[in-house]
Amino acid sequence: MALLHTTFLPLFLYICLLNWSAWAKVEVTTDESVEAYLGDSAQIPCQYSFTDADNEPRFVMIQWFVRVAGRSSRLRIFYGDDSQQMVDNNTDYSGRIEVTSDQQGTRLSIQDVQLFDEREFFCQINGLAAGNAEGKTHLRVFAPPEAPVIEGVSTGISVTNEVPSKIASCEARNGFPKPNITWYRNSMPLMSAPGHVNVLILVTRESSSFYSVQSTLEYKLVREDKDAHFSCEVSFFVPGAIRTVESNSINISVHYPTTMVELWKESPQGLVKEGDTVELRCQGDGNPPQPFIFNREQELDIDLESNHGDVLMLSPVSRRDSDIYQCRPLDNDGYTEVKGEMQLTVHYLDPAVVVPKDSEVMLKGEDLTATCNALSSLKTSTVWYKDGKQVGKGNTLHLMDATYETTGEYICEVTVPSLPALHTSGSVHIIVQGGPQLVGVEQEVQLEEATGRMVNLSCEAQGHPLPSISWNIIGSQNWHEVESKANEHMTHSVVSVKVTSDISALCNASNDMGTEVKAFSVKAIPRVTSAAPFSPAEGSGMIIVVIILCLLLLAILGSVLYFLHKKGKIPCGRSGKQEISTKEKTTKDDIVVEMKTTTKNEDSVLLKAVNGDQKSPNDQV
Repeated sequence: MALLHTTFLPLFLYICLLNWSAWAKVEVTTDESVEAYLGDSAQIPCQYSFTDADNEPRFVMIQWFVRVAGRSSRLRIFYGDDSQQMVDNNTDYSGRIEVTSDQQGTRLSIQDVQLFDEREFFCQINGLAAGNAEGKTHLRVFAPPEAPVIEGVSTGISVTNEVPSKIASCEARNGFPKPNITWYRNSMPLMSAPGHVNVLILVTRESSSFYSVQSTLEYKLVREDKDAHFSCEVSFFVPGAIRTVESNSINISVHYPTTMVELWKESPQGLVKEGDTVELRCQGDGNPPQPFIFNREQELDIDLESNHGDVLMLSPVSRRDSDIYQCRPLDNDGYTEVKGEMQLTVHYLDPAVVVPKDSEVMLKGEDLTATCNALSSLKTSTVWYKDGKQVGKGNTLHLMDATYETTGEYICEVTVPSLPALHTSGSVHIIVQGGPQLVGVEQEVQLEEATGRMVNLSCEAQGHPLPSISWNIIGSQNWHEVESKANEHMTHSVVSVKVTSDISALCNASNDMGTEVKAFSVKAIPRVTSAAPFSPAEGSGMIIVVIILCLLLLAILGSVLYFLHKKGKIPCGRSGKQEISTKEKTTKDDIVVEMKTTTKNEDSVLLKAVNGDQKSPNDQV
């Protein structure tokens, strides 16, 4: 009986399943893939339904499986039905997954997603008589790589290399899945081109399952790349998108030959004159900068010594240094020879040449023409000076009708207006020769002096040769020379003579060219006052005293007349005027005042003129 029971039950269940399968059918819907960041959680949904909603089974069993990479078999990680929910032990997901279910479906949640979780997950639904069905989802895991690191070649690269040269490398580390690297030149992507651009890729799978990608750029540089900037960009997948990160840009040291050279004068600024220090600088467009060889066009086979390879110093320069200077690169890698050149002109001004030279003697009244010339590379200007004052302009100086005032040193100054630092000068000493010429317009001087006084007679003469002065005095034996001086132009003499009687004095100025005489006539005036010593200063004081006394007398006379008029002592006519009698006879009541003016008295003095001329007091008043 028991055997019958055990045999019947499976048969019954099989018949029931056949009947139920005819009643309904299960359908499963899953996502093709689900994406998640490394370390985040992933949600894998699984929806199921039955074709006959009225005959849905009461019992549904849910199972989740995972396919291990590289294997065809699957591993169950979860089992669940109406009575129990169970996570399988000893799998990669024990303790990391959770399944939630409802009438519409089930959802697998994976915590702390790891790189090895990038697998296929299977959702299997068993509805007994309704049958079973399953769906699969590919879980994709993403880990952004580190920022790309670019490193350029430290040494310079020549453009003459025939094949592309390695110029930089770029590395992006620890990304998942494998990142990609793209190269850029001035923000424009570089595509592989045989003979011009090569990109070498090295992908490394780390022990941690991350990918590291290293890219090497080989590039055939040209001259224009000296200013180019190269960079790399890493692109990588993230959930639902592709992201990029660009590296820093680098500049490659490009070596290229010199094709153009420039030579210029660094200093001094402006025109160059003899004695200057000249600095010539040469510069080419090659890289790296090369030293240069300097030459003069007239001496191309002689190399000039330069400083620092690109500077030529010339010190001090002279007019012989004027030339066309050239500079060439020391090594031009066999390219067409290039050079820079410039014209250097050293300006000069020779010493002034004055004609007549040094000194010139000319006769009084003659004419003379003096010239001043200085050889120069530039236009000059000439100005003549005498005693600090300008007396002429231009190369020629004309002296007309020479006088003794013409004598002196004439300096010509030659300057270069366009280069003021250039200047020179010369001089000529003019000597006017002639007989003596006495200073002063009067040829004869008349003086008056009191007897016993001393009178100074002055005589001054100019001429060339320098005249000598002698005195011839008649009427006094008591005289002597008190002053005698001379310079190269003039002779001066002063004699002091005691007046004892009328004196006649002659000043004789003479040289080899002639003689000139100046006469002095001194009239002696007898003295009527005391013979006290008298000086011109005292005589002037006496005159002042006399004038004051006269004024006082006039004032007293006026007061007396006014008083007498008031008393009626002086009768007045119709005109209101009364004559004042100056006759010798007067009445008792009349008052007679007599005024007498003298032109000469015993205290009159003589005033001496500046040049020996003397005038009487009356003449001076």
